[in-house]
Amino acid sequence: MEGLIFDIRRFSVHDGPGIRTTVFMKGCPLTCQWCHNPESRLGEPEVTVKRQVLEGRNISKPETTGYWIKPSDLIHEISRDRIYFEESGGGVTFSGGEPLFQPDFLSAVLEMCKQKGIETAVDTSGYADLELFHRIAPLTDLFLYDLKILDHEDHLHFTGVSNECIKQNLKYLIHSGKNVLLRFPVVPGISNTRKNIEELKAFILNELLYKGKTGHISLKDHRIFSEGTMIKPIRLSLLPYHSMAREKYHRFHMTNPLKGLPDLQTRDMDSLKQELESMGLSVTIGG
Repeated sequence: MEGLIFDIRRFSVHDGPGIRTTVFMKGCPLTCQWCHNPESRLGEPEVTVKRQVLEGRNISKPETTGYWIKPSDLIHEISRDRIYFEESGGGVTFSGGEPLFQPDFLSAVLEMCKQKGIETAVDTSGYADLELFHRIAPLTDLFLYDLKILDHEDHLHFTGVSNECIKQNLKYLIHSGKNVLLRFPVVPGISNTRKNIEELKAFILNELLYKGKTGHISLKDHRIFSEGTMIKPIRLSLLPYHSMAREKYHRFHMTNPLKGLPDLQTRDMDSLKQELESMGLSVTIGG
């Protein structure tokens, strides 16, 4: 068995706690309009032409994005960084693309990591069969789980897929007591709308924070409920939109739907951070 990856990034500090080695897996069922790794979408290697100017000359050369690797070989690469994991509380993060797009390979590598005592994180869109989460949850120490758009039709329009299984899978992980960091990409005019933010807050209150409650829970109700009714505090990371992938779209001959959209800065997140913190959530910016 082999898996398809397109990058291994060492000494990352943005994909979970401590110093991380992030493995980027190729293939994704979503087509998010703000995607910053568009080269990850296709589930096969891609040959493109890389152009650069060197000493006044234009140089073009073919370059392949994506290569096949055996689980044992990948574990060998990951294990080279164990000393940094152990000293920083870090580990390996599987990102993409969508890691669950290659479930057998992912499961095999997670099992090997567990056997070697390497902490694991899976960065996921949540778009997969629930059975796959049942399968990898015991092998995963942390889920970095994207929660993008709550309205079904809006999610379908901006990502190309339904969000029903994404919501259900997230509820399973939270209600099962798994270690989950929610990540909310803040994209102007798409996810960063008053409608979507209100629906995000309502979903967290009514579907994640409380287990076994029936009926709608208002923010006022939330403030007076005893702590014993809460599963555990929800952690949420706000990810401000950036346009760093614009050159990738050009290189891979893909249309960038958000061309020209300005980047958001950390300071642009302050008001939203305070609003979500008022619900009792633990909110950070970036990461």
